[in-house]
Amino acid sequence: MAKQKPSIPKGTRDFGPKEVQNRRFIFNKLQSCFELFGFEPIETPSFENLSTLTGKYGEEGDRLIFKILNSGDFAGKVEDEIWEEKDSNALSFQISEKALRYDLTVPFARYVVQHNHEINFPFKRYQMQPVWRADRPQKGRFREFTQCDADIVGSDGLWNEVELVRLYDQAFDSLGFESVTIKMNNRKILSGLVQALGIQEYWLDFTVALDKLDKFGLEKVGQEMLERGIPSQAVDALKPLLSDDLNIDDLKAIILENEAGQKGWEELEFVLEEVEQVGLSIAKLEFDMTLARGLDYYTGAIFEVKADGVEMGSIGGGGRYDDLTGIFGLNGVSGVGISFGVDRIYLVMEALGLLKASDSKGLQVLFANFGREEARQALKCIEDLRKDGVPSALYPDSAKMKKQFAYADKIQVPYIALYGSSEIQSGKVNLKNMKTGDQTEVVVSKLGAFFSES
Repeated sequence: MAKQKPSIPKGTRDFGPKEVQNRRFIFNKLQSCFELFGFEPIETPSFENLSTLTGKYGEEGDRLIFKILNSGDFAGKVEDEIWEEKDSNALSFQISEKALRYDLTVPFARYVVQHNHEINFPFKRYQMQPVWRADRPQKGRFREFTQCDADIVGSDGLWNEVELVRLYDQAFDSLGFESVTIKMNNRKILSGLVQALGIQEYWLDFTVALDKLDKFGLEKVGQEMLERGIPSQAVDALKPLLSDDLNIDDLKAIILENEAGQKGWEELEFVLEEVEQVGLSIAKLEFDMTLARGLDYYTGAIFEVKADGVEMGSIGGGGRYDDLTGIFGLNGVSGVGISFGVDRIYLVMEALGLLKASDSKGLQVLFANFGREEARQALKCIEDLRKDGVPSALYPDSAKMKKQFAYADKIQVPYIALYGSSEIQSGKVNLKNMKTGDQTEVVVSKLGAFFSES
């Protein structure tokens, strides 16, 4: 029987040492920023009850949830008529009770409801964990990826939105970005527009189609709206408002006709004005009428972040959700949050040449192996170096020096330590600089000081 060639599922990736170090650099920078702004960490399980997740992301989002088959004879418990009807939605609830996390926001809402007696509101939390979506893999879009979220729940204040914009600015500045654009809209503005055009019953169809504008363009989105049943006269009225030539006065004349539109515009202006007063370092905050964010739970301000100068989708996004906890039985707990798409951020930083630093120094010195007795003495030096915080290791085999030097060169260790019988007798170690080829004799007791100074 032929051996199967190993592979991984589409939309997933392996990460080698350098990639892990670079990703860790990003995580550490984001964590520092979250904590600088007063956010506290939590973690939730990688999978939730299927009922917790379904119905929270809209029709298209629900289709992208990775479901987990029940253990045991799951098929034997399915009623015959459900098999015969071939209704995948009905069937999925018969054979699957759990699902992989689709995002971090809905699990967070569930967490808030379950732990509300332990939480001091307003509660500022950050969370950095993987999520899964049964999406079609493409550049910058994966089936398994990591989200880094920061949310504030238990407060209606718009200063929260101002702070989250500033958090975006601070985080991308700390990662070395020269410029990012934060696009902002308000779901109430879109609601006001829909009401003014008399197409309230098409609200979900409108937002789902509008969310695809960046990807497919105005004509295709307009066609999708028609296919979803939105009247042609409404689609024709929408097109000028969704184009690059948007006239703000025309928009205001329409949306300010109703309470939702007025409220949305007031909230938008507050955030824009206060952010301008505080100022940003590298980010630009812009109103974008075409921004929709396809998730059902958003109710107020919505955000999306793009890196300037790189062809890539959004690297961050979020918004306000007025009563997401209400679906779990806890009403009146408003929240707002943002997310950082680490996997896309990594790709952008790679394209911009920003992946130059890591919090991990890596191995600093490799001791050559001259044999059992010499290796035993080398391990004593290594133990002392590790106590001084110097990453050190012993080559595991007493192989030819040529092989050991070649290995040290491949792993790019700065120094190889030569500690043979003559060096042991003298109480000194020969350190060879792998870049310059220079050798330095260092007294064993001074090794830690040598690396702390170099």
